[in-house]
Amino acid sequence: MPKNNAAQRVNISSGGAYESVFGYSRAVRFGKDIHVSGTCAPAGHEKSGAYAQARAALEIIEKALGEAGATAADVVRTVVYLRDVNDAEDVAKAHLETFDKIRPASTLIQVSSMLRPWQKVEIEVYAQLA
Repeated sequence: MPKNNAAQRVNISSGGAYESVFGYSRAVRFGKDIHVSGTCAPAGHEKSGAYAQARAALEIIEKALGEAGATAADVVRTVVYLRDVNDAEDVAKAHLETFDKIRPASTLIQVSSMLRPWQKVEIEVYAQLA
């Protein structure tokens, strides 16, 4: 008997304008798995440092997780993209504040650019419900 996959899938929007331009969701819950798209700080953070941008991105991520029925405690993996590896310490501080007791698997990658020239960090997460 085939599964009804549509019933297992829930798309979560953050309302960002780029979602309809690019054709993506902020997060997707499929069964017990939750995938949160790469998330940057929103407009208004153009002059913010890497720590503040990371905190803003993590707040958006935590909201998306909540809408999917999860919390940061359910996160099993993070991927952090930095424009400048010299910002790693500031971004690590924000990451630690959210994930210190959780300790998900994580990868930190330096990239050459992001969608907007002022963006310093982008974070994606993967969560799994028990």
